[in-house]
Amino acid sequence: MLPIANNYHSLPSLIDDIFGQSWFENVLDGSSTRTIVPSVNVFEDKDEFRIEVAAPGLKKDDFKLDLNQRVLSISTEKTEESKTPETGGFIRREFNYSSFCRTFGLPSSVNAEKVSAKYENGILNVVLPKKEEAKVLPARQIAIS
Repeated sequence: MLPIANNYHSLPSLIDDIFGQSWFENVLDGSSTRTIVPSVNVFEDKDEFRIEVAAPGLKKDDFKLDLNQRVLSISTEKTEESKTPETGGFIRREFNYSSFCRTFGLPSSVNAEKVSAKYENGILNVVLPKKEEAKVLPARQIAIS
């Protein structure tokens, strides 16, 4: 006689064949939402900081950027609905909701009035210019009087 655990493992593969793995996982954990945290790159040079957010498949209108004091929040919420024709009922109907929010504490050297953003080829680029007084000045020799 086989242990009960071995019989249980054959059940998901049968259901997977009929409905697909993602459907079965959502039923098990009750989840129909996804929180995706995109990867970011942060750069600094003498004139600015730059944040690159990898977010393919979105549109520029999907993003919300908020700057409050010295905290930058980059977020998005997206709702999608996929339907099968409802002639005679439906076997599978999915609602998708995905979101993320990344926050960044900005140094006081950032010129908040000139922050800009551009979304292109799946990458959101946020440019954070430095204040003039915060920029690194070139080395110079001081004359003695």
